Amino acid sequence: MRNLLILIIISTCFISCGSSTKLSEDATDNRKTVKWYKSKSWLNGLQLIPHKSINQQEFSKQYHKNNVWWNKAFEFLKTHDLNNLKPGNYDIEPGNVYAIVSELSPKEKDKVGWEGHRDFNDIQYIIKGKTQMGVASINHPGTTVSVPYSGKADTETFSVAEGKYYDAEPGTFFIFSPQEIHRPAFKVAGYDLIKKIVIKVRVP
Repeated sequence: MRNLLILIIISTCFISCGSSTKLSEDATDNRKTVKWYKSKSWLNGLQLIPHKSINQQEFSKQYHKNNVWWNKAFEFLKTHDLNNLKPGNYDIEPGNVYAIVSELSPKEKDKVGWEGHRDFNDIQYIIKGKTQMGVASINHPGTTVSVPYSGKADTETFSVAEGKYYDAEPGTFFIFSPQEIHRPAFKVAGYDLIKKIVIKVRVP
């Protein structure tokens, strides 16, 4: 009986110590991610501000899986005159990174649904004008699928009980990973025309 008690105590200690070590490692990894993100070294000199809504942990995972694609996306933003860039599609890394530039009248909020992607991350930037963006976590319990995923369009539509809304205007860009549902670029009073760029970066 005594030996059994000793074994139970030792086993409990191992489990407890293992859990503590894992928590410590996770905390260290999180601190490293935050430090890396705040350094902005990943922007490679791009003089735009990453929006506060960006999921830093998820972006870090996506970036470090294939930073070549991300670097090419940020390089495109840095080296092109976005104000004078003509609307259209731009191949940056065929099949993996491409940009869509558009000038349009933004839709009213109730005409813009919540969407998510699986194959591509989105970098979204309002070049001219002003809109709002909605952001929600795909894991939120109030989030449900309203239109099933289409592989061809790489789009899934959602019903979202709770989302956060942010102004989107020149100077600040958004990143939406497959973990973020977004309600993109709907109308803000006083802004009838916008110019925006969306850069799609493949999920490795």
